[in-house]
Amino acid sequence: MDIDAAMRRKIVVSIVSVGAFFALFVGIGVTFGPDLGDTGGLALVGAIALFVLVMAGVGVILQD
Repeated sequence: MDIDAAMRRKIVVSIVSVGAFFALFVGIGVTFGPDLGDTGGLALVGAIALFVLVMAGVGVILQD
């Protein structure tokens, strides 16, 4: 099965986006420790909201 250049680009951009936000989630966990507290919880919710918005933007940009 051959993967054309456009599909390869979509796969790479998606994997990089998810990896970046996974690193962000881990960074929040490391920064605020196992007990996130109020500030850590807000940071995590903000990161999730940012993830949703960025993935929507990536989807719009990558659509054919």
